[in-house]
Amino acid sequence: MDSSNRLGDIEITDPQAMRALAHPVRLAILDHLQRHGPATATQLAPDVGATPSVTSWHLRHLAGFGLVRDSEPGPDRRQRRWEAVARGFRFETPQDPADEEGQSAARVLSQQMFLRYADVPSRWAAEVEPELDAAWRRMAGLANTRVVVSAEELAAIEDGIERVLAPYVTRDPEERPTNGRGVRLMRYVLPEDAEEQTGQTP
Repeated sequence: MDSSNRLGDIEITDPQAMRALAHPVRLAILDHLQRHGPATATQLAPDVGATPSVTSWHLRHLAGFGLVRDSEPGPDRRQRRWEAVARGFRFETPQDPADEEGQSAARVLSQQMFLRYADVPSRWAAEVEPELDAAWRRMAGLANTRVVVSAEELAAIEDGIERVLAPYVTRDPEERPTNGRGVRLMRYVLPEDAEEQTGQTP
């Protein structure tokens, strides 16, 4: 596996694919399939906020960019089941500043992802945290750490985090501990305005 993609994510480089995914329903579809496994358009519809026919259309659109595919049929072979092609996805803003299409597409997808996941912590605090037992509640929470680093050092930090995560993300389901549960690790990497750095310390 590419050492820059230890988690086995699908890498999205095509600006058109980025724009295709930058839609609330399509992000919801892909998120559901990655978290819960194969499903039909009818099963997905209530969770993604669209009718089965609209959900089916979005699934075909995602399939056209290689983000979802047909899954093994379920008990009702008349219904088409879909699955995500990978457990996660990643994309990068193009390094070439002249690549305006790629820059714009990455920005649009980033904005849609921020919008989709912005309320996850508050919903967790209101709905999930009160029901956790003490051991899990103690391990939960957030960190807000500010560092002053170069772009190369920030890339090394991200690589180090993924190096630690990879064995847990990529292991087979039967290797998971019997007392394990799903944990969402959200990483926001937010470089600050360069003008704010002058004369400041962390």
